[in-house]
Amino acid sequence: MKKMDFERAEKKAESIVSAMTVYEKISQLLYTSPAIERLGINEYNWWNEAAHGVARADTATVFPQAIGMAATFNPELIYEVGDAVSDEARAKYNKNVQFGDRGIYKGLTFWAPNINIFRDGRWGRGQETFGEDPYLTSRMGVSYVKGIQGDGEFLKAAACAKHFAVHSGPEYSRHVCDTKASMKDMWETYLPAFEACVRAGVAGVMGAYNRTNGEPCCAHSYLMEEVLFKKWGFRGYFVSDCGAIGDIANGHHYTETAEEAAALALKKGCDLNCGNTYEKLIDAYEHDLITEDDITKAAVRLYTIRALLGEFEEKRPYFDVPYSTVNCKKHRELNLKTARQSIVLLKNEKSFLPLADKYRRIAVIGPNANSVRALEGNYNGRSPEYITVADGIRRVFDRSEISVATGSAMVSTRGYEGEELLSGALAAASEADVAVLCLGLDSSIEGEEMNYEADGFYRGDRTTSYLPKSQIRLAEAVCDICENVVVLVMCGSAADLGEKVNKAAKAVLHLWYPGALGGLAAAEILHGDVCPSGRLAISFYKGDAILPDISEYSMDGRTYAYGDTEPLYPFGYGLSYTEVEYKKASVISDEDDVLTLEITLKNTGGCDVVEKTQVYAHFEDSRTKTPKYRLCAVGANEIPAGAEKTVRVTADKKFIKAVLPDGERVTPDGKTTLFIGGHQPDGLSEKLSGQGCLKIDYKG
Repeated sequence: MKKMDFERAEKKAESIVSAMTVYEKISQLLYTSPAIERLGINEYNWWNEAAHGVARADTATVFPQAIGMAATFNPELIYEVGDAVSDEARAKYNKNVQFGDRGIYKGLTFWAPNINIFRDGRWGRGQETFGEDPYLTSRMGVSYVKGIQGDGEFLKAAACAKHFAVHSGPEYSRHVCDTKASMKDMWETYLPAFEACVRAGVAGVMGAYNRTNGEPCCAHSYLMEEVLFKKWGFRGYFVSDCGAIGDIANGHHYTETAEEAAALALKKGCDLNCGNTYEKLIDAYEHDLITEDDITKAAVRLYTIRALLGEFEEKRPYFDVPYSTVNCKKHRELNLKTARQSIVLLKNEKSFLPLADKYRRIAVIGPNANSVRALEGNYNGRSPEYITVADGIRRVFDRSEISVATGSAMVSTRGYEGEELLSGALAAASEADVAVLCLGLDSSIEGEEMNYEADGFYRGDRTTSYLPKSQIRLAEAVCDICENVVVLVMCGSAADLGEKVNKAAKAVLHLWYPGALGGLAAAEILHGDVCPSGRLAISFYKGDAILPDISEYSMDGRTYAYGDTEPLYPFGYGLSYTEVEYKKASVISDEDDVLTLEITLKNTGGCDVVEKTQVYAHFEDSRTKTPKYRLCAVGANEIPAGAEKTVRVTADKKFIKAVLPDGERVTPDGKTTLFIGGHQPDGLSEKLSGQGCLKIDYKG
């Protein structure tokens, strides 16, 4: 297979653009790029989404939301997901072209993945990210990008890393706020995933709504000119978030007029406007605020991407991907596999799970028991089939009597908690051997900027990690009446069930928004057909924990790396039905950028498992504050029951280095220790899991 030829595509773009008038070029810089009939150029709409499957255009495989994919700790699996998504993208695109539909959400330029750092568990859009850690986000982001784009002569689809940069809430102020970040935090936490995706060849980068250190992110001298284009050598296209260029004038008041905002963004390197402010580029050009060369440069970059997608080829690439690829059997199996690996077992008192066929009567209770929306998350497509938790339990526990009850409203609204639903739930629980509580949130209250306000929620964000009072009231009542309670939580962020339920529940599983088949995956784990293997990609804190304000962007006091509040459940944590012993580990290769470790594992339990190995570095440096621990390698390996396996894991040495106050990454001048295990080397993880980590003194 031929490799992608960027220079050839760029020359083709230059030839096409050279035939346009200046006003035609300007028209192509809006996401709704109109046809230029005299040149035989079709209209093209750049806006499409694929956070966890082709979105917003009817049928597609709905994979677990991105935060759930991160919880798999399995980058190779996420590459497969990206590959499947772009196969479906081509299948749908081929039919769209055939039927003359070139509208919104029908193209091949996907504005995904979201690789912002989920630094605060209350952020509503954190569900779209790969968690709080820069290394894990880098690995997952690169894997998804490569899966989306393919490795052929042409892009299978074009990925876009967003939102550049230093952007992770709060939602209510994103159009006006100025996020302040030190150079250390920038280069240690906020930029590594973007750099990794750029160096991996991502086709696009999307700018954020906010300002960072005073400048709008879609017209930023340092982030765009100095870092993205100059330091990293980015050659793809830059697109604004939707309406963000208008915000430069109207929200940030950084320029006086929209015309000036459009001119500034273009000159800084923003090629494409999601929104309509670039209509003002005509005035900006006629008033000499920009030159034709500025316009041409942007148009060529955009047409280079369209050429790389094969739009102008006589024989369109991937033209033979059939529509039957969409949600095909192979993709459904991959979806189920991903959901299985995303689910995190947080508590399993005295090995209460798996349930197997030990219990005759099971009550499935809660507002998410039969919820399709809680499977989907946001930025989603529509699956031809959904298996809710109740559906999945009915399928898997076919020897048991299953009752289902809602029990409460999802949230307390103006004093209403769904009081009339409680008695039915308690009736079901009172006669059940096991009650499975299905709690959590959905995209109607947790997500991108919205008008919703209620106790615990504000404009898409959360104000606490407690679940809504209506659900805690239900859960406490069920725990009072049923001895055996298992809690399944579906949401895109952390969740605290409250002290009483945390203590009373025999088991707790976190499902995230697990995709169309998530209910089946959950039921299989409950039954014992699948061994849980997910790990938390964010730290879970108690609902009353005192945390930094969500609008503060300093990493001091945040995440597992710098947090000073003990979590309810720590980053990287997740239980299993088996035990994997880490017998020995050694460094077998030390190259410029990577460190290869060989690790011997033994599954000493009674079930097969996909073990999620994690390597953390602890290092000290006299010149700067260093993280408590820093994840630098992950590995996912299938280990049959009773088997011993020696595996290799590659660590990224960038994350075994200290970042100085000026942002420079240096070899630590103090001691460096590597910890190898199934979780962090912190005391809480070891206490909760009963397992420790191996240690290696690394000389660097």
